Amino acid sequence: MPLKLLLFFILMIGAGGTAYSSENAIKWHPGHYYTILSYGKNKPGYMRQVYQELKTTPALRGLQVRYNWRELEPQEGVYNFSLINQHLSELAEQNKRLVILFELKSFGPDVNQVTIPDYVKAAKYEGGIYPFNNYGKGVIRGYGLKLWNQSVLDRLTLLIRALGEQFNSHPYFEGIGFTESSTGDSKDLTNNKTNDYFRNLLQLNKEVRRYFPNTMTYQFTNYPRRILGPFIETLKEIGTALGGPDIFMEDPGLLHRDKPKGVYHYYPELSGIVPLAPSVQHQNYQSTRWDGKGYEPDISELMSFARDTLKANYLFWTRDPKYYSKVLQKLNTLDLSDPAGGLDSKCPKAYGSCVN
Repeated sequence: MPLKLLLFFILMIGAGGTAYSSENAIKWHPGHYYTILSYGKNKPGYMRQVYQELKTTPALRGLQVRYNWRELEPQEGVYNFSLINQHLSELAEQNKRLVILFELKSFGPDVNQVTIPDYVKAAKYEGGIYPFNNYGKGVIRGYGLKLWNQSVLDRLTLLIRALGEQFNSHPYFEGIGFTESSTGDSKDLTNNKTNDYFRNLLQLNKEVRRYFPNTMTYQFTNYPRRILGPFIETLKEIGTALGGPDIFMEDPGLLHRDKPKGVYHYYPELSGIVPLAPSVQHQNYQSTRWDGKGYEPDISELMSFARDTLKANYLFWTRDPKYYSKVLQKLNTLDLSDPAGGLDSKCPKAYGSCVN
């Protein structure tokens, strides 16, 4: 499918307007959130320490937690939301909130670590996953969902509906979104499949707005640059927050000025219109560039870039073992009279109203 036709389909998805009623008030608690490491989310000792850090850091408004498809739907049509319920209960005791990051891809070369339900490995779903490489290298970096497959999209939509029915109205369920838009480099991704992938990713975002009408929903968006304009315009039309998997303050690709421009240029354009929700990942603490050729920024620089350049409403701080104590130290210097911790707290125009 030619790029022009893909852009037409993308815009048509958004042409129907927002997938929610302007009368629906959105739970709105912008500010700083702690992103925990996935391996610790069901370990009592790890979580006790995390909850203690939340308690002693009032500027943290809650947790962002990654969940994968397999743990939420271990068997076809059989859902298991017990861990989400547990986290919500524990967070509510501290008046803290939960933001879900739903994984559409995994990192690591071991296919046995891929976290999709066994039934999705069937031919109907084309095996469910594809391997992707680092660009220019032949080494497997991870696996992505074959979201171009309509059956994969249909099953994910049913899961999103079940999640929405249970958690949309929960006062401490703050948000739900998807991992990065970048598909990685893969021989499995023909032009047609790539176009269908992004069309279905936008459809999935439309479905999550439908089933979470009172909840902030977001899409981490970074690449490819050639589709960012119409892709982000559609997110805007359906009321989905623009988020990002990284803050690389000097990265040439994210800061690219010429057409197609890098994703960082879209943030200030959307300020006050939809929520903006970037994140600080492990590698962002180490370098200001993806290729590692930058310098190691301090926490204040990362915070200032998110606040002043990206105009963030929400900022997710990864609990990196080497850096999290510095993050907590910085957050504990913030003015507690501002619950958003200096980030933009205004209710965006995409929402009819916000409830604090």
